[in-house]
Amino acid sequence: MRTGIQWCPEHDVEKTLGELYEIKELGYDCVDFQSFCHTENDFFGEPSEVEKLLKLVYDAASDAGLTVSQTHGPWRWPPQDATKEDRDERFEKMVRSLYGTAALGCTDMVIHPIMPFGDYQNPHPDEFMEMNLDFFFRLTEEAKKAKVIIDFENMPMPALTLATPYQILDFVKKINSPYFRVCLDTGHCAVTKNDPAEAVRAIGKEYLRVLHVHDNDGANDFHWLPETGVINWAEFSLALHDTDFEGVFSLETNVKQADLSPEEFKKEKIKLAQTAKRLANG
Repeated sequence: MRTGIQWCPEHDVEKTLGELYEIKELGYDCVDFQSFCHTENDFFGEPSEVEKLLKLVYDAASDAGLTVSQTHGPWRWPPQDATKEDRDERFEKMVRSLYGTAALGCTDMVIHPIMPFGDYQNPHPDEFMEMNLDFFFRLTEEAKKAKVIIDFENMPMPALTLATPYQILDFVKKINSPYFRVCLDTGHCAVTKNDPAEAVRAIGKEYLRVLHVHDNDGANDFHWLPETGVINWAEFSLALHDTDFEGVFSLETNVKQADLSPEEFKKEKIKLAQTAKRLANG
């Protein structure tokens, strides 16, 4: 199984392209391009300039021997989905991100549910579901045109009607399109008290497209490194292999430099890449 890690250039993109060569040197095969997640950056500027930036990224990744295996679609914190104008603006940014994903030679874009009532409350579950169905039925038609698969992510917000991997799977089945599949986030599973290995088996090969791999304490979405929290990683790895998962073991975490010396920082990043390889290969 290939391994990947998150990468999020936003401004002065040319100055950060060298990071791709370091990612490859560490042993990764892929990157999770997360710059579409935040919409106030160079990737949402004037279209012709964005096209040039995306080509720079595509060429640099190819030159480094990396594939952009997945991207992350627009997500604003705190959520900004309360009004029709908010949702229309997010929809437009998501469509731009779908075509940006295609320009990177990538077939998968991860996205969150829309949250019209906020992130940790859901006072109107029927309305919440109706809004999400309408939004994603329409967005899936755009994904089909862009030839990019939307991967719907489970969330660390138990109050939401769309949070657990099982709720996400049911929603994906309602959309009923080959352009709408599941992103399983291991850390979010832990927060909602769902075992990631069981979730892999329940979702199955047909629906599970991409992963967000990280750990936590079982209560907070800390995005810790694997094997530093509560998740049973041996069982998770076994479930991926038992279900013939064909995607990328993609980390949504990284080593923080903090008080580490440059030598210690590099050593820890090598260790993380080795851990990903070990878990990916069972």
